[in-house]
Amino acid sequence: MSPNKVHANDLTYKINPDLSTVDWTYVCELFSKVDWRKREEVEIEAAFRRSSWTLFIYKEDQLIAFGRTVDDGRYYAILADIIVDPDFQGNGLGKYLVKTLNEKLGDNYHFVNLTAAPGKGDFYKSLGWKKQSTCYIWPQGPKQLRQHTEPEEEAGI
Repeated sequence: MSPNKVHANDLTYKINPDLSTVDWTYVCELFSKVDWRKREEVEIEAAFRRSSWTLFIYKEDQLIAFGRTVDDGRYYAILADIIVDPDFQGNGLGKYLVKTLNEKLGDNYHFVNLTAAPGKGDFYKSLGWKKQSTCYIWPQGPKQLRQHTEPEEEAGI
C-alpha cells in the first residue's frame, strides 16, 4: 500500500501544544499501528507532560505524526516516541520531527541520543545521526532483547 501524499501547506504543526487537547486514545492507536509496545493513555500523557519538547503534526484534524524530547537541561537529551502513521510515511514527516526536535534542544548538550525502531537505522543515518558504539540497554523483555541488541549479546558472548 502506498502512503497518502501530503503537502506541508495541508498540515498543522503544533510545538508544545496544550496537551489536554491531544486525543491520547488515538496516540495509543498510532503506537499499535507501528507495532510498538502497547501504551496506556494516562501513562503516555504523563510521559509527554514530563517532556521538554513535544511536536504533533495534523492533517486537518487527524493526528498523523508526533515526537518528543526528554532531557536534563544540560548534559543528556533523548529524542523519543518519533511516530509517523504508516499511511503517511514517505512524506518527510519523520525527517521534520527529528530535525525540529533536535533544533529545539540546541547545541548545549554533551549527548543527544535516540533509539531507532528495528530496521530504521538507515533513516537516521541519512539524517546525519551516527551509530553510538558505547550505548547499552537493559532489556525489558525477550522482544526488546531480540530487536535492540547485537546477536552476540543475545548469546551471552
